[in-house]
Amino acid sequence: MSSVEQLFAQNPVFAALPPAKRECLIRDASVRSYRKGEVITHLGDDWPYLFIIAEGSVSALKKSLEGRSLVVATFVRGDIFWGLAFFHQDMPMPVALEAVEPTTIHLWSGERIHPLFKEEGRMSWELARLMILRMARASQILEEMAFQPVASRLAKLIMETSQKGRQDAISRSLTLDEMAARIGSTREVVCRFLHRFADDGIIDITRTEYRITDLERLAGISQSSKG
Repeated sequence: MSSVEQLFAQNPVFAALPPAKRECLIRDASVRSYRKGEVITHLGDDWPYLFIIAEGSVSALKKSLEGRSLVVATFVRGDIFWGLAFFHQDMPMPVALEAVEPTTIHLWSGERIHPLFKEEGRMSWELARLMILRMARASQILEEMAFQPVASRLAKLIMETSQKGRQDAISRSLTLDEMAARIGSTREVVCRFLHRFADDGIIDITRTEYRITDLERLAGISQSSKG
């Protein structure tokens, strides 16, 4: 079995297909590659497609009129995503999709793949289950944005990017702007809180890396509802 076939077989939605139909679907896919930072589709586009990520990762972005960005979600190899117009004609994209790194996707139009969802009940069931998980995650994001202060969201991000609190040196792979986009803030606020954490002895930070020096306090901040 090729790596692409394994990728599809491991995804619950596509794994629900009989092998012959899955192989046919793989052959019919449009394979598209994107450079880091390249836009796959813009906010507001009529985009009736579904895709699976074969390599790389994709961020779903919201942007304000002032130019601030919020990373709503990031999808990685093996994840699938669809535009609203895939199910409802003329419904615009609620987010922009952007390649986080060099990325390859396998993509189908709604017209091509709709018959499979109608024929294969288990495939539709697995997609419905995935939708529920995405809705639950969206609800969690809204709750965090509404009720958790910036310090808590930043502490949580640091723990996530350091593999759940690993305390050896961690490369600063995200820029201040990228960190701000992930927690719904600005680079200035992120910078201020990073230095506050450092001054309080919670992290040790340099231009290229950081180290969690007080995991217990950082975890406490990540769960706090007070600024």
